[in-house]
Amino acid sequence: MPAITTLEELEKIYGAPARVSLTKVLDSLSPAYKKFILASPFVALASVGPEGLDCSPRGDQKTVVSIADDKTLLMPDWRGNNRIDTLRNIVRDSRVALMFMVPGSETVLRVNGRAIVTADDEFRLPFKVDDKLPRTVIAIDITQVYFQCARAIKRARLWKAGSQSAALNLPTVGDMLKEITKGPFDGKEYDANWPARAEKTLW
Repeated sequence: MPAITTLEELEKIYGAPARVSLTKVLDSLSPAYKKFILASPFVALASVGPEGLDCSPRGDQKTVVSIADDKTLLMPDWRGNNRIDTLRNIVRDSRVALMFMVPGSETVLRVNGRAIVTADDEFRLPFKVDDKLPRTVIAIDITQVYFQCARAIKRARLWKAGSQSAALNLPTVGDMLKEITKGPFDGKEYDANWPARAEKTLW
């Protein structure tokens, strides 16, 4: 497969970006960008480390991050699978990228920046839920923030009820684990127990 190997080749195909594509990029949060982030219960968090790249889904009941100031976002690290791929990366390479989404909105907001991980109670306590605290908090220093064109969401018809029917025919996590283990894993039992287990271990 012939590969494009220079920026000159690439730019010849795509041309110059539209003026608005450059104007929209800020180095701190505007009032409109703040409003979008505070409405977002979901973000994809990308990080990089010696082993390569990682992109992790993050979600919360209301807003997935809190805004400390115009340059700083705080994200609690709630219970997961304990692989801590993202946290391992951030400890070794602070570069991160975030993609915020709001259900029903075709706009996506992107943030690039540098992050640290802290276990300091000063940062953990504000996120307390039902007497439970996140084990750590990710603090993100914003270097770029901008909205993404809505074409991708439109093409995917992501929020259209009809396009969500495909999920009904997907293999379950139990099916996937049974396939990976070539049989010994009881996928049906895993799927049956998951809803109750998840409800007890969200935080």
